[in-house]
Amino acid sequence: MMQRALFVSALLLSGGVMADAPIAIAIHGGAGTIERGQMTEEREQTIRDALERAVREGHGILVAGGSSMDAVSAAVQVLEDAPQFNAGRGAVLTNEGTVEMDASIMDGSNLDAGAVAGVRGIRSPILAARKVMHESPHVMLVRDGAEEFAREHGLEFKDDDWFITDFRRQQLEDIQARESDQGQASTQLSEDWFSTVGAVAVDSNGDLAAATSTGGMSNKRWGRVGDSPIIGAGTYANNRSCAVSATGHGEYFIRHVVAYDICARMSHAGLSLAESADTVINQVLVEAGGDGGVIAVDAEGNVAMPFNTAGMYRAAIRTDGSVEVSIYRDDD
Repeated sequence: MMQRALFVSALLLSGGVMADAPIAIAIHGGAGTIERGQMTEEREQTIRDALERAVREGHGILVAGGSSMDAVSAAVQVLEDAPQFNAGRGAVLTNEGTVEMDASIMDGSNLDAGAVAGVRGIRSPILAARKVMHESPHVMLVRDGAEEFAREHGLEFKDDDWFITDFRRQQLEDIQARESDQGQASTQLSEDWFSTVGAVAVDSNGDLAAATSTGGMSNKRWGRVGDSPIIGAGTYANNRSCAVSATGHGEYFIRHVVAYDICARMSHAGLSLAESADTVINQVLVEAGGDGGVIAVDAEGNVAMPFNTAGMYRAAIRTDGSVEVSIYRDDD
């Protein structure tokens, strides 16, 4: 706590920004029942390669003196384009066999934020969320309006077939077959996998940022939206505390305002990043029955990546330049 107090004092004396602050970035690609025996070596390596590519893309921007906002945007774009993850290309399918995506981004230096929900055809929902933040007076736009806004601002669109993979088609067929056998509705809520992608970073100015993007849950209907585009639930960033991107059972993350709660415990209870994130994920959520995890970083470059599931796709490059790419609980 003394070290943190000295850091904050120095930050305030320098006018709120520390030059050449330590840089760090962390990313995730979803949490759930991820076990070694369920994955081929080839698929595992493909996923690890995509995670490393994304975290290095964001870190390269930080090393060059770029902003944390640019870093998290770039890292998430890599994951949105990677068909192994539930965001952008490779997103899960709705009950009608379509792709509906959500995303949000937040700037910890000024609390600006942008989000889109239920969008179709936008190649990079995280870029759409960032456009909402910078080019509109609003925080969140949804469905048709968000798509119209994205077109007006020149964002790239793709046909439905570009987003849909054979794996996701089979996943939906399996869920709907069980639904038919059971005679009741079944969604990804009944599954063991809650996939999303996200990134958090701190840049050399000490500014924090967080970004999250997802296709939601397989077989979703009625325009369901989870925590990913909701500021405070799936995404939050504030230079005074930390930046957080979440992945998990969205309804629980919304009810417990998970991303904000982690930051608030640092600000109001004086907890460290690791203590705060662990308390929310492994106590608050577990007691409520919610599964998932988060990635988080603070202004000192500390990184926390707790999860209460069997595994979480995750990667980080810390202040000392060390690189971590992990999937299973015993990777650490």
